[in-house]
Amino acid sequence: MLQRLSKVIRRPMFWHGTHHHDSNDATKRLFDTVSSTVKGIQQINYVVEHDPKLTAEEKSKMKQFLIYRYDPADENDFPKYVSYYVDLKKIPPMYLDALLYIKDNYDSSLSLRRSCREGICGSCSMNCNGLHKLACIHAIDTDLTQPAYITPLGHMFVVKDLVVDMTNFYTQYKTIDPYLKRKTPKEGNKEYIQSVDDRKLLDGLYECVLCACCSTSCPSYWWHPDRYLGPAVLMQAYRWIVDSRDEYTDERLEKLAEDVKVEDCQNIGMCSFTCPKGLDPQKSMNHLMKLIEEYKERKIASATL
Repeated sequence: MLQRLSKVIRRPMFWHGTHHHDSNDATKRLFDTVSSTVKGIQQINYVVEHDPKLTAEEKSKMKQFLIYRYDPADENDFPKYVSYYVDLKKIPPMYLDALLYIKDNYDSSLSLRRSCREGICGSCSMNCNGLHKLACIHAIDTDLTQPAYITPLGHMFVVKDLVVDMTNFYTQYKTIDPYLKRKTPKEGNKEYIQSVDDRKLLDGLYECVLCACCSTSCPSYWWHPDRYLGPAVLMQAYRWIVDSRDEYTDERLEKLAEDVKVEDCQNIGMCSFTCPKGLDPQKSMNHLMKLIEEYKERKIASATL
């Protein structure tokens, strides 16, 4: 099933609300949706050739990139795929290289985000051939017989082309207080010392670049983006909870226990499968939910004393 997922092409329209589903059929609904989207993409109506003068022989020697284009601010525009052909011998091997080549040489109106080009800043997150990835470190499939689809992150508001509105995501990140919080006054300039074992707890957490690839691949986040914080933000919440230097552990757990900030996770695992940094948000959230459950039990026990 995961092999089939690598060929999935999601339809990148505006996010729209959906209803909550039981965990028993969450995975089935995900793959049913994926299947219907793939069928729809095979019969796509709006493909515009950027250079209609290219011959079949010329095209056969180049890679076709079908890039989602849409400007909501232009009332005369409509969502479509624009077809560009690129000689892979002229560019480095990553999706971002192809996009920058197209923007520099073919169509300067193409809109996308990018910065470091090293997989560190998280700016160039997008859907590359069905998976949410960082375009700067995701290699192009060199099979010239198959087109490469590039679309925005799924279930997000499109600002223009491959640029999506990240406001809600960053606002949610701010709510977890992503910084060290202390109750004990600091003594001069003395550092907060950690043991080697305590420091190891942060491995696999601090490396997150907040690209939102995992959250925008998560069906639970699609259902409740207004309440469910999503795997990226929750993994960062967990990062501060397990930090031995932080002294607001219970307060953080209490805040996360409200509404469906955590418990709406259905353990589908798309977050870990799609993470471009190779992290495991699903594992972190399972640990986090266990800590929250233990906190609730402690709270109930203390109230009955």
